[in-house]
Formats: sequence, C-alpha cells, structure tokens
Amino acid sequence: MSRYERWNAILELLSQEGRLSVERAAEALTVSTATIRRDFDQLAQQQMLMRTRGGAVSQSVSYDLPLRYKTARHADEKQRIADAAVELVTPGAIVGLNGGTTTSEVARALAIRADPDLGFTVVTNALNIAAELTVRQHVKIVLTGGVARPQSYELIGPLASAVLEQLALDIAFLGVDALDPVAGAFAHHEGEASVNNLLISRASQVVAVADASKIGGRAFARICPIDAIGTLITDEGLPDEEAARFTDAGVKVVRV
Repeated sequence: MSRYERWNAILELLSQEGRLSVERAAEALTVSTATIRRDFDQLAQQQMLMRTRGGAVSQSVSYDLPLRYKTARHADEKQRIADAAVELVTPGAIVGLNGGTTTSEVARALAIRADPDLGFTVVTNALNIAAELTVRQHVKIVLTGGVARPQSYELIGPLASAVLEQLALDIAFLGVDALDPVAGAFAHHEGEASVNNLLISRASQVVAVADASKIGGRAFARICPIDAIGTLITDEGLPDEEAARFTDAGVKVVRV
C-alpha cells in the first residue's frame, strides 16, 4: 500500500468514525503504530485532520479532500457509471465535463470508446481531464481559463465563465459533491458551483454522474435545481424509494 493509499484509508476511517486511535488505524491498515503516528502528523500539517493524544479527530476542512485522496473511493461503481455514461454520447459530439473523480472516469471511458475517425470535443474546466485527454489524437480539448483549485483541479472564476459563455454543448456530464431530489445538485465550493452551473446551462442534455454515497445530502453551494438535470446515472446502491423521488422530480434514473 502506497503512502497516498494509506492516507486515503485513514481519512476514510476518520470520516466514518469521527475519532481514530493510533492502535485502531494500525490494526485496520496492518502497519506499525509508528507509521500511523507519522501519517497522522503529516495529515495534520496539511489540515486534513486534528491530532489528539493517542490519535486524531476529523477536522471541518476534511470534507473537501484533494482529488488524489478521493480516487480510491467507490472505484468500481464509478467505472460502471462511466461505462453507462459514454453510451449516451454520439460520435462527433461536443461533451462538457466538470472536475471530479467520476467525471474523470467518464473522460477515460470516452477516450477508449470514441470512433477514431469522428472523434469528439471535450470542454472542461478540469486540469487533470484536459491533461489526460490531450495525448488522444481523436479528442479535441477546450480548456477554460481561470484560477485552479488544488482540491479538485478545477478552474474557476470570471476567466472560466468568459469561455463557457461563448460555447454550445451537446451533452454535459455533471459530477457533484451532493445531490438531493428536491434541492438539486451541490458543490463544496461556491466558485466551482458557479462555473459548473454555467457549463451545464450551455448543454442540450445534462447528465448527473454520482455514486450512491453522494445521493440524498447537501453541500455548501448549490450548482443547480433538480429540474436542470435530465438524467442521473448512479449505482445499484441507490434504494428504490430514493430513485423514485428523482423520477417523481422528472429525472430519468439509471442504476448500474
């Protein structure tokens, strides 16, 4: 297990339990207590947790973890969601993608399945998505300007908005931090929410891509009301009654 994988596992445990002892973490990760103490100290320096005597507690900023710490969460579900998402993309389409681990999986799936003769265009404010797809010869990348957020690799601000206002998209895939069938889609940061709202407003079709852990809650800043979303692609962990609430709100639900 690499250091980042270990840190991700620690933060996952901490998010579930709220408080974590050195011994509990060492047992769960099958490493020494000395290793865990070093990990706790390094994560505390990055304000990802708060050290206590003999352990650590969650810290308010940990709700918005850098993208590299999120990549292992619900990986199988995100890959299935991405495979279902690309089925909605027609050859030669102009596709919008905001930042996030699920939309990054969608980008990878698109690059693999795209018709090399027709290709497609990706419009994104996510630096990692643009960097990964730039080497694909059949993909045209349009990257917005803006100020980069290290937590998500998303570009935000008026420069990003200025580019998006000039474009029209066939379909946009929206990654979210939370999605509620009444209140709509949310992001942790108001700057991301604003740019994401503009991105989906330029699309003829809007598809939210979110694993079941993101469903039913809210975050700090609303991206859009629920009626701005046409389809939700999620995993089979979404209960029937929750899926019905989205259907009642006019959203087509696809569980994979």
